[in-house]
Amino acid sequence: MLFYQITPMQISHKCIIKSLKKLTIKSWIMTLLNKEPVKRAENSLKQFDPNLSVIVLESSARTAAEAATSLGCDVGAIVKSLLFKTENTFALYLVAGDKKASLNKIKKDLNIKDASMASAEEVKDITGYTIGGVSPVGHLKKISVFIDNSLKRFDHLYAAAGHPNCVFKINFENLQKITNGSIKDIIEWNNQTY
Repeated sequence: MLFYQITPMQISHKCIIKSLKKLTIKSWIMTLLNKEPVKRAENSLKQFDPNLSVIVLESSARTAAEAATSLGCDVGAIVKSLLFKTENTFALYLVAGDKKASLNKIKKDLNIKDASMASAEEVKDITGYTIGGVSPVGHLKKISVFIDNSLKRFDHLYAAAGHPNCVFKINFENLQKITNGSIKDIIEWNNQTY
């Protein structure tokens, strides 16, 4: 059998390293929470319900799959905020992370002939957020919000809060209320049932 002797100096170094890691993580969290887009999303949340808060994830939540992995939840419980450019305006569609928005349903619902995904620059200009951190609340410009009814199947939903590492937890009813969103059937079905 081998025995290792640990000196007080080694214990001290381990404690210092552990403390520095904790301090670095705390500093990183505070840096994220102080970013303007995150503060804007958080202000919208707090105005609606003071108990809502931003959750900072150690790993990225840029995609629905990444967010679900970080949170340990079903990918469908992740709210994707998708900005579409219509013939004369923009509209935000909130879709479950495991679903795809149907462009045909969007065009039919809005009674228009042309719609497309907004560019990264348009997303930033209209919402004030970068792709991967687009929150359903706190936009720079007023836009209509539409919520896919497939999100109803989850007790708790997670949506971006202004940064790819920041999310918030909310239920379907409150998501509809905070966004003043219209509930629609806007996903491609691909023979999926609920």
